[in-house]
Amino acid sequence: MTYFQDKKWMVIALQYANYAKNIGEVPIGAVLVLKENIIGIGWNSCLTYHDPTAHAEIVALRNAGQYLKNYRLINATLYVTLEPCIMCCGAIIHSRIKRLVFGTEYKKFYKNCSLKNIFVNSETDYKLSIRKNIMKHACAKILSNFFYEKRKNKINFLKSR
Repeated sequence: MTYFQDKKWMVIALQYANYAKNIGEVPIGAVLVLKENIIGIGWNSCLTYHDPTAHAEIVALRNAGQYLKNYRLINATLYVTLEPCIMCCGAIIHSRIKRLVFGTEYKKFYKNCSLKNIFVNSETDYKLSIRKNIMKHACAKILSNFFYEKRKNKINFLKSR
């Protein structure tokens, strides 16, 4: 895949991240693509569904599994605006997608561990191609703006008391 193809799908993942932001969720979006067709979409929905596993990646994988009637999503590419957490990495390994493309790294979470090591040490012969920092600035900005607004609102609330 070329950078421009990856960027095309990341733009759509960012639209879902914006949707998540607009409903009060952490703005992370995901799109699962197979043969140039979207087979799964997702945005963070943990607050909406009271479900700690309702991350954008998990929702997109579930959606694609239902669409294909198969939990193995071989040859698919997952586009997500933020580097997946360990839980999502486990789901990615189990789904056997071919490629992972993400927008920005989650440095706070992976201080002593790299995403690549999670997949290499997964006890399987699974090989995943990873491409990072596609539309990095836009993906990082939506998150930093979201949390800035949350902090600002909290400070304003405390001042008004």
